[in-house]
Amino acid sequence: MTTSSTTALALDHGDDRGLQAVLLDMDGTLVDTEDFWWQAEATLFAELGHQLDEQDRAHVVGGPMTRVMDYLVARTGVDIAPADLGVLVNQRFVDLLAGGVPLMPGAERLLNTLAAHGVPAALVSASHRHVIDIVLRSLGAEYFAFSIAGDEVPRTKPFPDPYLAAACRLGAEPGRCVVVEDTPTGVRAGEAAGCPVIAVPSVAPIEAAPGRLVVPSLEQVDLELLRSLVASRV
Repeated sequence: MTTSSTTALALDHGDDRGLQAVLLDMDGTLVDTEDFWWQAEATLFAELGHQLDEQDRAHVVGGPMTRVMDYLVARTGVDIAPADLGVLVNQRFVDLLAGGVPLMPGAERLLNTLAAHGVPAALVSASHRHVIDIVLRSLGAEYFAFSIAGDEVPRTKPFPDPYLAAACRLGAEPGRCVVVEDTPTGVRAGEAAGCPVIAVPSVAPIEAAPGRLVVPSLEQVDLELLRSLVASRV
């Protein structure tokens, strides 16, 4: 379930395998919404007379909205304020969500596994609160101790703030919280927070690195893998 409390949640610190929590990105990681974001951006700019290409898509994936809109304004020279463009893109995206949101392969199994074993999960997204609340209708708010939105922290991804805030709320050590992400932006945020990271690339490629495991799908992510990633660092 979700909670707005800032009080740290009680964790079982007796787990000898080290894992305290799993911090999960949303768009492109748990739900297949990256195409929705791209469709919203590409169709809007096409109507404004600018065709976006795959290079643009690789650049904008992972947000946050401010960075994406700044880039697209600079890239196209469109005479609209980035904040106003963000409102238009967000509305198109929300309209696309009306039909429901498909889950990524392995997402439901992973969330059920964490719940069955009592491993706390937090949803940490660069999307705004109103978008997260819509997606949670399909994803299931009951799987998460809480969610953190991009408009609820002073700095969102690629800064570490949202992941540090999540670990703090859980009363957990960042090094014992595994971050699961699909974009380079999100991976940078998790690593800057000091968390081990599992990357499941969606649009932009991600290379393996120390403390970072790259897998092709959430179907490869299980409790043993999560625990081993933390244990290798302690």
